[in-house]
Amino acid sequence: MAYKGSITIKQLHAKTGEQVRRAGQSRTPVSITDRGKLVAVLVAPHLLPVKRKRRTVLREYTAFLAKYRSNDALDDLDAVRGDR
Repeated sequence: MAYKGSITIKQLHAKTGEQVRRAGQSRTPVSITDRGKLVAVLVAPHLLPVKRKRRTVLREYTAFLAKYRSNDALDDLDAVRGDR
């Protein structure tokens, strides 16, 4: 089974640099097949979706905020610094 814009592992091995540059300049991914089975895809970085980091708030921090939160930033800093 041939895929549009696909190459075999043997072709990739023979001309890796050329194929990687081709994939980097193309708007379509280059499929890599092994005996007709899709095994990998070369794609330009700008085509990959941007992954956003998910922020995690620690339970300890939430508890700290609940305990020490005030309307004054200086009071909050003093609470964080403790005896330093």
